[in-house]
Amino acid sequence: MILSMQDICKTYIQGKVEVPVLRDVSFSVELGEYLAIMGPSGSGKTTLMNITGCLDRPTSGTYLLDGRDILGCRDDELAEIRNKYIGFVFQSFYLLPKMSALENVALPLLYAGMSKKDRLERAREALCTVGLEDRIDFRPNQLSGGQCQRVAIARAIAGHPSLLLADEPTGALDTASGEQVMEIFGRLHSEGSTIIMITHEQSIADCAEKIYRIRDGVLDTGKAGGTND
Repeated sequence: MILSMQDICKTYIQGKVEVPVLRDVSFSVELGEYLAIMGPSGSGKTTLMNITGCLDRPTSGTYLLDGRDILGCRDDELAEIRNKYIGFVFQSFYLLPKMSALENVALPLLYAGMSKKDRLERAREALCTVGLEDRIDFRPNQLSGGQCQRVAIARAIAGHPSLLLADEPTGALDTASGEQVMEIFGRLHSEGSTIIMITHEQSIADCAEKIYRIRDGVLDTGKAGGTND
């Protein structure tokens, strides 16, 4: 098991009012599993992904990632965990506009302390994996939306993370580009990647092995489904 959450709650304070966003969320993910979490806007799914990705802390509960107690980690330890164990793909690509595709993919490896030669080699390998070996020197404004998202996926996998988190990865793409992106996720999963995907689209969720649904901060793990059912 790579991930285990038990009784995770998240509450925000607005003025003097407590606003619960997540309510006693519990689930686990096995190594190599492909999970989709579906929910409408405001359901708490992005907050859950931010906590899963160590970008935010829950108000209470227990979170173990690869056997490590995440809630007991300092901020600098969380940053190290994000860099080493987790790859992120967001709806917005978050590519640096003045850098080439290769430089964008290689940048997180710099923070991981990898040598320039090794990180450029890793970045090329990742771009080849997503079918962009002929676009490595292109900047984001020279790429289509689908190609930018494929660069973002390459950046997420270049460090060989234990867990890949995708938040609405096709939300800003046309249908054809979205299908290409989902094919890449499917291939990564078949090669052993562990993936958690946040989405509000049934057709995207159906690509996963399991589907959990979240509404009003409550995660329902009793309606698992997916392409393998």
